Amino acid sequence: MSKNLVIVESPAKAKTIKKYLGANFSVMASYGHVRDLLPKEGAVDPAHKFKMHYVLIEKNAKYVTAIVTAMKKADTLYLATDPDREGEAISWHIKTILEEKKALKNKETHRVVFNEITHSAVKAAIEHPRQISMDLVNAQQARRALDYLVGFNLSPLLWKKIRRGLSAGRVQSPALRMIVEREEEIEKFVSQEYWSIVAEASAKKLPFNAKLTTYQNKKLEQFTITTSEQADDVKAQLAKAAHGQLKVISVEKKQRKRNPAAPFTTSTLQQEAARKLGFTAQRTMRTAQQLYEGIDIGSGAVGLISYMRTDSVHLADEAVEEIRRFISSRYGKDQVPEEIRVYKTKAKNAQEAHEAIRPTSVLHLPENIKDHLNAEQYKLYDLIWKRTVSCQMIHATIDTVSVDLSGGEGNIYHATGSVIKDPGFIQVYKEDDDDKKADQDEDRILPPLTEGDIVDLNDIKCNQHFTEPPPRYSEATLIKTLEEYGIGRPSTYAAIIYTLQHREYVSLDNKRFRPTDVGRIVNKFLTQHFTQYVDYDFTAKLEDELDSVACGEQEWIPLLAGFWKPFKNLVEDVAETVKRSDVTQETLEEACPKCGKPLSIRLGRHSRFIGCTAYPECDYTRSMDEDKENAITADIVDGRSCPQCSGPLQLRNGRYGKFIGCSSYPNCKYIESLQKPVDTGVDCPECNQAKMLKRKSRMGKIFFSCARYPDCKYAVWNEPVAQTCPTCSWPILTIKITKKHGTELVCPHKPCTFSKPMDIKEAE
Repeated sequence: MSKNLVIVESPAKAKTIKKYLGANFSVMASYGHVRDLLPKEGAVDPAHKFKMHYVLIEKNAKYVTAIVTAMKKADTLYLATDPDREGEAISWHIKTILEEKKALKNKETHRVVFNEITHSAVKAAIEHPRQISMDLVNAQQARRALDYLVGFNLSPLLWKKIRRGLSAGRVQSPALRMIVEREEEIEKFVSQEYWSIVAEASAKKLPFNAKLTTYQNKKLEQFTITTSEQADDVKAQLAKAAHGQLKVISVEKKQRKRNPAAPFTTSTLQQEAARKLGFTAQRTMRTAQQLYEGIDIGSGAVGLISYMRTDSVHLADEAVEEIRRFISSRYGKDQVPEEIRVYKTKAKNAQEAHEAIRPTSVLHLPENIKDHLNAEQYKLYDLIWKRTVSCQMIHATIDTVSVDLSGGEGNIYHATGSVIKDPGFIQVYKEDDDDKKADQDEDRILPPLTEGDIVDLNDIKCNQHFTEPPPRYSEATLIKTLEEYGIGRPSTYAAIIYTLQHREYVSLDNKRFRPTDVGRIVNKFLTQHFTQYVDYDFTAKLEDELDSVACGEQEWIPLLAGFWKPFKNLVEDVAETVKRSDVTQETLEEACPKCGKPLSIRLGRHSRFIGCTAYPECDYTRSMDEDKENAITADIVDGRSCPQCSGPLQLRNGRYGKFIGCSSYPNCKYIESLQKPVDTGVDCPECNQAKMLKRKSRMGKIFFSCARYPDCKYAVWNEPVAQTCPTCSWPILTIKITKKHGTELVCPHKPCTFSKPMDIKEAE
């Protein structure tokens, strides 16, 4: 057995590190955390200085047993887990278990950290070990204790006051509040109409547009022109005053510089991967983990990027020198700035991994190792590589031109344009924006104009606009906002988003977050009764205090004590004084059309609905978006009875819209869809006796099946086409649309793998 035992979290990381160490080293994986809090009440004991009761994680028990056995035969232990609080805590737990098993008696224990898994970094870490930092461990313990205390006290309260299965988290709740408040802002928004006037002109046969900025010596504001009548009148006056020509009255030329963006932090990587690649935060971090732990690129596994959980934008000196040499050789010496670009970390307390996310070697060109990476790995590595290289290049130089033109006395038009004189870093990488409109001026080129020139006025356009509400949060903008408020840390952003979706507090609509009805009610309950604990500043302050614990500036037990007592008192008070109906119902100033009692908005199994407060004596209900008149008439289906129990059939509202159901529900659960199946005109390839029909499943998903169902149960998910498969001669093909391959014709008959691309016209 080797004299030295090295412990890391994952087998992939262990495999990569092993190649850098000699025969005297054995490397084993813990497979993540080895211990966690007892998963029931009492795991954190506030009465005894917040003593934490840890238990071995069952699925990792066999790996722990193997580590204990190996350590008993080894002389020295090297704990090489990740360079952050989580990694420090894993090392501490492993050491604690080994001490309890008496496997460390008279043996040396070292903590080693490296920001990248390369030969030089691993070797340097082994040669310069340190001891476990209890400040980092205690910061992680404090975070874990806080999350436990909030979860195990608030979640049962949500069960009692709203419904079972809900949860509330210390960090996820402020994030939910952000999404709900944005939705309420959108709902309250009143759109306003306004008009802009644009002159379509040309000079030296080159067309360009100029916007009216001053009309009859008055500067135009956004809402100066608010109706089509006003716009038409202004247009007529302008045309009359201009006589088909505009005069150039001023030309201003400037040169501006655009600097490259800083190298990636966890937050900015997640944001940019969402914008450019369409990756979720979880997908980004999973792929980054693979790149960090090591990929075989032909000569064995090698870590391709530095550690991916970081707040820092700092780059190691040796990395910067390598990048500058590479830029000089590939793009030219003139593309390297004289002074090294240094970026400052915006976060108040940048975490323990004090370097940005970068390639371990810029010489690992994405195109050279593409064949060794899967599609996700290549896209993300290419993004990181380009961002890192560009951050050390010269600025982009942009020539801008600003022109004012006169169209008669007191009427001034303004035109701007620009051209990239020297692309600099833009030739490698350009950062995307979130919800900002593209800078149209950057790509607009004006004809050469000088003061006094006369240009042709070809037309005057009146453009109608409406003010728009603030956009819903995307993953990128939510992470950006959380970071700006100081809520959460690099390792938590993906978990926050996952939890909100998993608990069905929010849903994704066109890659934007919408709160569900349950999410709204949970947020309303928390903001009304636990205002302080979903407050953005309070949550950010708590994160800063955890950072202070990690830096050794604050003790963790007093931090927990200061949080716990007022929180516990509030939980007990709300449990006694708040009724379930206060949370889940909202009385309306409207009488029930059946019995005259007040109506209220109530929470159903899947969504909110309007119902009578006299329930169960009165069963009147309608959906939130259904008007009163339709709700009164749309009840019993005339001339129909349930085929199962002969009771009256009723028009009802469900999660996926209206349907017909038995009025005896839940005793009778008969239902039928209101939507009639659509005939595709394609013969069923199974029985050849009927056509394939387009139907909707109970869960709202479209599928296509034989009209003879249930006698013939042939069905496909994709739209059928009356074309014979050229490979297996199956009578039909189907149209399949995916992000990866676009629109294709595919054979649905297994195991045939025929597919061919379709163009848009063919698909239509």
